[in-house]
Amino acid sequence: MARHKVEICGVNTANIKVLTTEEMNALFRQFQNGDLTTKDELINGNLKLVLSILKKYNNRTDNMDDLFQVGVIGLIKAIDNFDLEKEVKFSTYAVPMILGEVRRYLRDSGSIRVARSIKDIAYHAMKVKEELTNANGKEPSVAEIAEKLNLTEYEVSNAIDSMRDTISMFEPIYNDGGDTIYLADQLEDKKDSHYSLDMKIALRDAMQHLKEKERHILYERYIIGKTQLELAEEIGISQAQISRLEKSGLDNIKKKIL
Repeated sequence: MARHKVEICGVNTANIKVLTTEEMNALFRQFQNGDLTTKDELINGNLKLVLSILKKYNNRTDNMDDLFQVGVIGLIKAIDNFDLEKEVKFSTYAVPMILGEVRRYLRDSGSIRVARSIKDIAYHAMKVKEELTNANGKEPSVAEIAEKLNLTEYEVSNAIDSMRDTISMFEPIYNDGGDTIYLADQLEDKKDSHYSLDMKIALRDAMQHLKEKERHILYERYIIGKTQLELAEEIGISQAQISRLEKSGLDNIKKKIL
């Protein structure tokens, strides 16, 4: 059976080598230990990730070659800043950075124009957000970003919002052959925020009563962001067993907190 062909910038996805988890980790260790020759391998081994993200933008621009190059810039930034010690899957880390570069390009080349001053605030805010995230290991609040820039929360929030595209909550962000990541998965439900403290306490207590393997799988799936396929490969059991253990763990948690 012929493999599906997508060609951009002369790159045929059918001929792109996709790195395994082991190959990716080995190359990142070499790269982060100073072997810069591995960077090209990491870039070429993740081009399919860039191309898969660009598929949904076919109707948004007349020049996919330019968009591909912009996506590769995002990929390179992700490679340069990726921390293997965080135990987060590279694609999970890289997808938002690639999307960020692509959407910035589309916004700047689009027909809807945003005032230069607002753009400047938004770009500075995103830079500060990235710096604080890297420094503290978590995303900062708008208030923290505003304080760093000596601006009001409204100015920062308004600038960031003005640079966003309007898209469906159920738009798929990325699918690596396992579970699909949707935009809705990344959104916080503000209306339930007043339950957060009680829920966190109940959830922590419920997690302590799980079997060790169930607890490990739920942590890797929902905190680290790994797919069932990845966990099956790492633990050495089938994806069906991972699915059953995940469901069992979730059911046990529901019994404790609901």
